[in-house]
Amino acid sequence: MANEAVCIEAPTEFRRVTVADGGAIPLYSLMQLSGDNTATISDGANVFAGIAYEEKTASDGITELALAIDGVWDMKDAGAGITLGGIASLNGVNLIKQATEAEMVTGAIVGKVFETAAASEVVRVHVGRFA
Repeated sequence: MANEAVCIEAPTEFRRVTVADGGAIPLYSLMQLSGDNTATISDGANVFAGIAYEEKTASDGITELALAIDGVWDMKDAGAGITLGGIASLNGVNLIKQATEAEMVTGAIVGKVFETAAASEVVRVHVGRFA
């Protein structure tokens, strides 16, 4: 996989979610909610669950995974750019974009962007922080 987040400041808050045994999940993958307390690797503009803080091998018998829900991370913009101080949301496999108002209301946000991101640029995101 490509474009996994890069940890800049270590997270201190985590949650455990259910994952499918058959799939591989690379370390630091952006994860989305796919059901009740169940997560998959992000694949679109969906509800952010956290960042995989463990690596999972396909069919290894593991069905729970720890996700980081704070910290400071470098993440890749999906292609349109993000404004300094903007709020980021998921937009594809390990990609983020400027969040829409609707995504902010539904809780689909990843965090606050502390750099301006040009199209497809890597940008620093404070995960779980919106002020």
